[in-house]
Amino acid sequence: MSARRPLILGAMVRTIGAYPSGWRHPDAHDDPTRDAEILREIARIGEDAGLDYLFFGDWLATGPDLEFANPYLLARIDPVSAVTYLAGVTSRIGLIATVNTTYADAYTFARSSASADVLSHGRVGVNLVTGAEPRAAGNHGRDLHADNATRYDRAEEFVTAVRRLWESWAPDAWIADKTGGRLIDPAGLRAADHDGEHVRVAGPLNTARPPQGRLPIVHAGTSERSRALAARHADLALIGAPTAELAAAARVELRAAAVAAGRDADDIRVIAPVLPVVAETTEQAQAIVDVLLALVPLDDGGEAPDAFPENRSLASLAAAFALDLDPTTHVDDIVPPEQAAALPDAAVQHVQRVQRLTGRTIGGAHALTWRPVLALWAVPAAFVVGTGAEVAEHLAQWYDSESVDGFNILSAYQPGQFRAFAELVVPELRRRGLLADAPDEATTLRERLGLGDPVSARTPQPA
Repeated sequence: MSARRPLILGAMVRTIGAYPSGWRHPDAHDDPTRDAEILREIARIGEDAGLDYLFFGDWLATGPDLEFANPYLLARIDPVSAVTYLAGVTSRIGLIATVNTTYADAYTFARSSASADVLSHGRVGVNLVTGAEPRAAGNHGRDLHADNATRYDRAEEFVTAVRRLWESWAPDAWIADKTGGRLIDPAGLRAADHDGEHVRVAGPLNTARPPQGRLPIVHAGTSERSRALAARHADLALIGAPTAELAAAARVELRAAAVAAGRDADDIRVIAPVLPVVAETTEQAQAIVDVLLALVPLDDGGEAPDAFPENRSLASLAAAFALDLDPTTHVDDIVPPEQAAALPDAAVQHVQRVQRLTGRTIGGAHALTWRPVLALWAVPAAFVVGTGAEVAEHLAQWYDSESVDGFNILSAYQPGQFRAFAELVVPELRRRGLLADAPDEATTLRERLGLGDPVSARTPQPA
């Protein structure tokens, strides 16, 4: 067993798949009106595997353009509703819901999240976002999306206000003394009294104290303000890094920032996303990627639908890589060996990656065509492809090099790829001693993440 605490392992839930063509896979869930069924199945798979949590992101607008770029954003369950629903059909796995602090009401969110924590017996966490979709402003009665500084100023106040509301009730305030006839100790019921520039709330909260006291806070972002917010408040900091070296640098930076903010470096855990494609054999996993790339809608010479992305054509690919392609070339034409030998360096690296991921070869029996070359360029993804042992080795290398403290697992399509990860990769990680033993009984999310006693770190009340 590593001297460090066990690897943190969560799943980022996107019911119709994390890869844009995933919903087209023959075995994929593709109907958001039936999300209740797939959410129950995902929760059962994750809980049986002993994952630490399920993570639910959010997006506050929709439009036809999302069909091709990010179809999972088109229609999705509200994250607090999702975790509250799953609280009733699970008993151990953590449940993390996203809140957009730019538009949410602090009191309403404090109440709904505390209620979900009560209903789940302390298994709820909160992911803070400040919003990146300008269309969300119109959906909330505003003319413009707030600027970066204003959004983060409000987010800082939002965290403080919500924490004070969660802590409205002292742990021993509810006494229920039937003999003496006293239900509460009034001294243990406290106002929030947060009066900021962006967030004002009186309190107390009319919901029982959440079992965790402080729900775990999650935050992602790369800007200076985002990293500062994570350093001050986040228990889990989500990063996106293409290499272990870049992830390690981000982890060092975040831990140092946490110390500068008056926290311990170990108070913040750094979590990276990973999109594994897993099967019993490497060749089977490559075949799945090959299918996913074949299902990416491309400009194949026909009439493109409205809002179709401009980068889905061979002409776009040729311009990006300075390729000399015949205008009559079709996306399903085989890449000629003589043309592959003359590709520019950047194109060579891309083509080699496509071959590694799909198992296709130039001039071989399973010949490389332009379709997967274009598809992976137009819709890039950091696939990790292979057997359970191969994917586990990739995760172990990042963890052992102290590049990350854990991973958010993305599944290209549901439920097949999530089940494959749970059945093939998780046992291998546990065999290597990287995962904690799955708990036999319920624990809070704070306990699962090793965050310590929240009562010892109370949000200061105003004088």
